Amino acid sequence: MKKKKITKLNENKKILKITKFISTNDLASLMNVPINKIISTCMSLGIITSINQRLDEETIIILADEFGYNIEFTELKEEYNDYNEIEERKEKIEKRPPIITIMGHVDHGKTSLLNYIKNKKKSNKKEIGNITQHIGAYSIKIKNKEKISFLDTPGHEAFTAMRARGVKVTDIAVIVIAADDGVKLQTKEAINHAKTARVPIIIAINKSDKEEANPSKIKEELANINILVEEWGGKYQSQEISAITGKGIDELLEKIIIEAELLELKVNVNKNATGAIIESSLNKGRGYESIILIQSGTLKIGDKIVSGIHYGKIKAMFNYEGLKINKAKPSESIRIIGLNGAPQAGDVFKVMNTDKKIKEIAKKREQIIRDQNLKTRMNINLNEVKNKLSNDETLKELNIIIKGDVNGSIEAIADSLLKLSIEEIKINIIHKGIGQISESDVLLASTSNSMIIGFQVKLSNKARKISKKEEIKVKMYSIIYDIIDDIKESIEKILSSKKKEIVTGSMKIKEIFKISNIKTIAGCYVTDGYIKKINKVKVVRDDVVIHIGKIKELKRFKDEIKEIKHGFECGINIENFNNVKIDDIIESFE
Repeated sequence: MKKKKITKLNENKKILKITKFISTNDLASLMNVPINKIISTCMSLGIITSINQRLDEETIIILADEFGYNIEFTELKEEYNDYNEIEERKEKIEKRPPIITIMGHVDHGKTSLLNYIKNKKKSNKKEIGNITQHIGAYSIKIKNKEKISFLDTPGHEAFTAMRARGVKVTDIAVIVIAADDGVKLQTKEAINHAKTARVPIIIAINKSDKEEANPSKIKEELANINILVEEWGGKYQSQEISAITGKGIDELLEKIIIEAELLELKVNVNKNATGAIIESSLNKGRGYESIILIQSGTLKIGDKIVSGIHYGKIKAMFNYEGLKINKAKPSESIRIIGLNGAPQAGDVFKVMNTDKKIKEIAKKREQIIRDQNLKTRMNINLNEVKNKLSNDETLKELNIIIKGDVNGSIEAIADSLLKLSIEEIKINIIHKGIGQISESDVLLASTSNSMIIGFQVKLSNKARKISKKEEIKVKMYSIIYDIIDDIKESIEKILSSKKKEIVTGSMKIKEIFKISNIKTIAGCYVTDGYIKKINKVKVVRDDVVIHIGKIKELKRFKDEIKEIKHGFECGINIENFNNVKIDDIIESFE
């Protein structure tokens, strides 16, 4: 580990400033404590570790406290300035177009509204199940004078994370609500995301031309969640529209422009471009493609950019209509080719002046992610383990590998599946990536005991053969919420499976110590396996189980311990049971 990752100890305050997930050896060196003492302390706390194993945040805090230190964690990313680059161009502040995010409940007409604004009766690509599966971005001229950029985000409740990413790069949120339906849970979520991001909200009441439409009911439901429209004396603009006939859409656009003027959106266009990744995908003929939204500066062909752990040189740029362009200004949404990978939706991109700088930043970020992934694999959250073990349960896990056509959908699927984790079952996303399901994905599933989920991708021939041979479950989908339903069903099947009792170890009682009239300690020798304090035990006498219960105390000499292994002696007190005798056998089981 590099020295700059660990700040020296402040002798006066006894505070350690360190990065998360440092190794046991590094922590011992910082505290001037012998490594053997650190390891023995870990064992007494029920934590098994080695010299070079990385420790999680909670373990570091516990160990430091044991030796009289306080911990202050620092991040690697704080130790260098990603964008500490001098801008050599002259400042030029210009008005920029507003960025609008279209949000709302599924099937309330968000995509239809955008299609009408683009003067198209049908979308370029039909959405499966009439639900937006990907994030779209469009830059549109209104009445040949004002320019507006729109984001179209999925409307299903499972895509809360994607909607949140949309708000991060928006100036104004347009909440679409169907006049013949009402304010739904997803509508409230969209409004809360916009409020959290502190962006203005405009309410578009769609399908207002239908006979069953009731705009007044919509306004009343909004008032009940503290969204009072201007017609009712509130601060939120609203407009009754029809995405099919075009009723009220011109008025809606005018209100968007008025709201944008109040924001006074101005940026420097003559500097290196910065912005956000809206979507990423892998095109077989072109390589990695990313839809980006420029927030400041001007992006040109040949610019060197870095986004997340990926970097590259802009080889080609296309506007939302697919036409090649040579440069793009703030608030424009474009598709670029040239990155060496697929950044995640919501990642920031930045143009840098040198290849060396972008590679350095990408490598440092990659190291941070590698450390975090290592921590995820090697350490299970201690609180979670304690909760599971205190209930005498065995940890059940459902491991999943996700492959999809674009990163935004993959992230939405992963976020939604992780939310399905419950107390009895933990869902682990072992791997996620774009592109077809490959041979390496199936091999990873085999070694990690995982199932594979494919979203709008293919299964390669080699991967298909191996999956059949290794009996790996591979499921393909084209609608995201079908994935959610199937995983819920899988969880129910796991919960309905029978529990198995596993004997972990046994010990023989050698001596009996009466501490008081209500407490008996049995002096034991572990004859097989190991005994954990959190496991249940059986007391066996003459091959008959006479008691099943919990361990109240487990000691070696005078010290409380969490675990005792084969070949060692210990003292044990069983909760609510003192009728133990010499030669009784105590079995520990999970």
